[in-house]
Amino acid sequence: MITDRSFDFLERLLDAPGPSGFEVEPARVWRAEAETIAERVEVDVSGNSIAVLNPGGSPRVMLAGHVDEIGVIVTHVDEDGYLYIDGIGGWDSQVLVGQRIRLLGRSGPVPGVIGKKPIHLMKPDERDKVSKMTDLWIDVGAADRAEVLEMGIRVGDPGVIDATMVRLGKKLIASRAIDNRIGAYVVLEALRLVADDRSELAAEVTAVATTQEEIAYHGGGARTSAYRLDPEVALVVDVTFATDAPQSEKKQTGEHKLGSGPVLTRGSAVHPLVFQRLADTADAAAIPYTIHAAARATWTDADAIHLSRRGVATGLVSVPNRYMHSPNEIVSLDDLDGAARLIARFCLGLTSDTDFTQT
Repeated sequence: MITDRSFDFLERLLDAPGPSGFEVEPARVWRAEAETIAERVEVDVSGNSIAVLNPGGSPRVMLAGHVDEIGVIVTHVDEDGYLYIDGIGGWDSQVLVGQRIRLLGRSGPVPGVIGKKPIHLMKPDERDKVSKMTDLWIDVGAADRAEVLEMGIRVGDPGVIDATMVRLGKKLIASRAIDNRIGAYVVLEALRLVADDRSELAAEVTAVATTQEEIAYHGGGARTSAYRLDPEVALVVDVTFATDAPQSEKKQTGEHKLGSGPVLTRGSAVHPLVFQRLADTADAAAIPYTIHAAARATWTDADAIHLSRRGVATGLVSVPNRYMHSPNEIVSLDDLDGAARLIARFCLGLTSDTDFTQT
């Protein structure tokens, strides 16, 4: 069960603006909380935040959840003071129309709204077309380009949807940053649970809030932090598609409802012994879970981590998420709790003799 303290941390983490490459604010929130749990907290040149528990233990375990979110970046400011943008990460540009934006300028955040040609002024054939990013602009209320610069905004500044976390019903939350700041939350909550029961702990457990996953065709912060830490086993926490919303295709993604527990992935990038140990741990602790099959890449930090150095035995624990890459992604608090408890039990069950070599 998520405590009031943990929920407060989750809310502060989700509300901090930090698109890929600009994760400073949520990373600071994460590290401040980590200072109350870990024996050593650090940040590296890539912006990854690292929290170590039981340094020198064996085996070395890495828990990774990326702390970035999708956002926008200013590409041009015209003479009339309108800003043009591109996406940081994968956007359905339709969901951006009419949204409020928070730009992260030199002098602090600047509010704006995303504009588009009104439907009344569109030609009939234009009304049926999908809005592209190039059809949109940001209006910050400036009279001209000079006033935009006075506000502290220039080309290359990032922005996020200006929306805070909200509770829905008794057990759900909605936020623009679910993907995947909840992964960063879960790995630190798992570390908290391990610290609370550390008399059983043999392993060195390091939680990492990784950066740049949403643009990480190159592996992002997961690649650099895994190389540095040289773990023997790693668990990655991310989101996956919930299939309990209309028009979801279970034949494509499996069946994962909100509240059905964490999702354990099987596939070529996931170590089979790690998957089986996660499943056995969940069964022993009566933690519900579902299984997802990934035939090729997982499209998560696991893809970079499992190939680091000599190879890392890597597992993937996901949380079902409705409306991914939208201003209002939705997850269940029960699933976050289940994922954290499962990972903690996995870590506490490791001994210095644990071997993930396949024979």
